[in-house]
Amino acid sequence: MNTEVIGANAGLVWNALNEADALGIKQLRKITKLKDKEVFAALGWLAREDKININPDENDEKELIVSLVQDK
Repeated sequence: MNTEVIGANAGLVWNALNEADALGIKQLRKITKLKDKEVFAALGWLAREDKININPDENDEKELIVSLVQDK
């Protein structure tokens, strides 16, 4: 996986999050059809750019909820 692929995957994840309020990792995998490592690399890209929030799911301690950072 190179930076071009990770960047393209970050775009897929961003688009999925833009269509929803917030999504879990499982939902992101299903919507984007990416593998775990591809989703996590894309999330790292978006997190580095301060474009996402990542929080634990209150109902499932093993799940994370991801949302886009709202414009300030």
